[in-house]
Amino acid sequence: MDFEPITRPLTDDEAKAEAERIIARSFRPEMPLVRHIPTSFRDDTPLPAYGDTPPVHQDDKRIVPAWAAGIAVASIGVGAGITGIGCGTWLVLQGLASVTLYGVLMVTLPFAGLAMVATAIGGAISKARKSVSKTVYEGPVVQNTQINNTSNQRGMFSRTRNDVR
Repeated sequence: MDFEPITRPLTDDEAKAEAERIIARSFRPEMPLVRHIPTSFRDDTPLPAYGDTPPVHQDDKRIVPAWAAGIAVASIGVGAGITGIGCGTWLVLQGLASVTLYGVLMVTLPFAGLAMVATAIGGAISKARKSVSKTVYEGPVVQNTQINNTSNQRGMFSRTRNDVR
């Protein structure tokens, strides 16, 4: 049989002859209708109980591009990082879920103490600055007070304006 690929197109006569040959071969009466071709093989020879035969080397035919391996490693890292962030968030939210008044007071107590100390130091510095620069005014003091009352009353609504100068 000739299994060489045909590199040129067949002429009409060659194609007709090839088709007749295939049809005649397919419908020959001496060929069985169903062919039994083995699709698997089982080796039933017993295995030795022990031995010193070295393992057979099996070549690894898988080819993984470098970019695919990089993406796989990066996705594992991102997954681990997100898992850590999720666990941290869960812990924080569990802590916030069990907040009590005493807990809030205990947390804010150091900040309140620090603010109190800062206020006391600021007040002491302010007092120290005022005591250094003492301003004294000397001279006569005149005080005038003048009150003008104007009242306009017409009907139901009234308005009173007091000007104090």
